[in-house]
This record gives sequence, C-alpha cells and structure tokens, in this order.
Amino acid sequence: MQTTKILFFAGLILCASGLVSPPLALAIGLVYGFAFENADNPGGRNLTKYLLQASVVGLGFGMDLHEVVHAGRSGFVYTALGITFSMILGLLLGHLLKVGSTSSLLISVGTAICGGSAIAAVGPIANASDEEMAVSLATIFILNSIALLIFPTIGWALHLSETQFGLWSALAIHDTSSVVGAAAKYGPLALAVGTTVKLARALWIVPLSVATAVVKRTKARIQWPWFILFFCLAAVANTYLPALAPAYPVLSKLGKLGLTATLFLIGTGLSKKTLQQVGVRPLVQGIALWAVVALSSLALIRWGWIRI
Repeated sequence: MQTTKILFFAGLILCASGLVSPPLALAIGLVYGFAFENADNPGGRNLTKYLLQASVVGLGFGMDLHEVVHAGRSGFVYTALGITFSMILGLLLGHLLKVGSTSSLLISVGTAICGGSAIAAVGPIANASDEEMAVSLATIFILNSIALLIFPTIGWALHLSETQFGLWSALAIHDTSSVVGAAAKYGPLALAVGTTVKLARALWIVPLSVATAVVKRTKARIQWPWFILFFCLAAVANTYLPALAPAYPVLSKLGKLGLTATLFLIGTGLSKKTLQQVGVRPLVQGIALWAVVALSSLALIRWGWIRI
C-alpha cells in the first residue's frame, strides 16, 4: 500500500512539473489505474474537481476578454441547438436500449453539456442512486479519455484550423479538462476558442438543473458553476489591469500545470473494475450518442455551417 502511494504522488508531481504533456499525463494515470486497481486513490474525486476548477480560472489569466465574449456569443446558438439535439437523441437511445431512465438522463446530460460536472450537478436533483451516478460517470469518463487521445490526431489528419478544432472540441468532447487538454496540444488559438465555448456551454447546467427539478418535483439544491465567473474575472483582469501584467503569465502557467495534474488524477480513476461496472447498455448508449454528436458537429464545422 505504501508503494502504491509513493508511485501515485511521484506520478502526480511529475505531471505537475511541466515535463509531460496533458495526453501523456492521462496515459500515466491510466497505467496506474489499471496496474493498481485496488489501491486507494489519495487524490480523490473532490481534489480532481477543485483542481480542475482552479486550473480553468488560472487559464483565464491568459485569455483576452474580447476573445472570450466573441467566442461565447458566436457559440451560443450552436450550443443551444446542440444541447437540445443531444438530450433528445440520448434519451431516445436510452429508451431503445432499455437503459434505466435516470442513468440514461445522466449520460445524455454529460454528453450534451460538460461531462462529469453536469452529472454531478443534475444527479442529486434527479434523485440518482450511488450506482446510477457511478455508471453514468464511468461511461462518460471512458469516452472522455478516448477523445482526449484521438481528437488532436483526427484534427491534424483533416487539416482543421485551430479555430475549427477548438470549436469541435468544445462541442464534441465531454469534460472541460479534456477539451482544454486536447486544444492546448493543438495550439494557443484552439485553446482560447475551445475553453471559452466550453465554459459558455457549461452555463447551461443551471437551466437544465432547474428543468430537472421541475420535472422531478425535487427541492434539491442546484449547484452553480461559480468557477466560470472567476474565469471571466481573470480574463477581465488580464485585459484591463495592466499593472498586474507580470503575474498573469505565471498564473496562466500554473493553470496549465494544474490541468495536466488533473488529467493524471482522472486517469488513476479508471480501472478494470470501472469498465465492468459500466456494463454494455449504458456504454453503447454513450458511444452511439457521442459518435453522432462528434461526427455531425465535425461535418457542420468543415462545411462552414458552424463557425466562430
């Protein structure tokens, strides 16, 4: 047990050092997760969540507010239509595959908005059990990890511009962490577009949570994505407070390092047990929904129907 903890923290420190890329950090985490699947994860889900949010805020110090507003405004219509389409198709696939209604809802929400964050917000409102939460998170997590590894390769093969790739990542990759990781590997403009569009998409957690509460007639507390506000404030500071300019590159760099460490933590949570827990039907639902969303958004971007 002591050895596994030493290896865990060694991997975490390595990934936070800046010596490895985000995809490699995820790969290292996956190796740990599969090699020591019965080991306790000292990072825990909460550390992953808060480190991700802090890293996104740090990245805000490297963003220009005008770019953030432009990307968010341009992506609003695509986001609204995309979320509606994904939710309807996801629930239909879940019904056809006879996936439990709550698990089907959570998988659809995770694909439509922002992966684990959306599931964590909507799950308690939908009165999801621990098993339903675990299955939904694991399904999204597996696909999210695959996307981080293959999307840059696909983008280069199709000669997507950085703007196109950033937009595609934001629309088709589940979690904010993997959107940022894939976009950062592709280029700085892809990172700016992908991050801002994805965070604008994450704001839809609130209305969807309210709608779920109304349908389910529950009074569970709605979780507001405050870190998005802090990301915008960081961009405001970077744009309009030049007196603090020397600090912004440092904070932005810390955000990138924190993101890389986050991807390592995400990888350590995936194991053979996780794959077995997901089961076939929820995974088929998640794969089918993700494939349709990814391929359709890619086609529309390449045809010029969706653009920033």
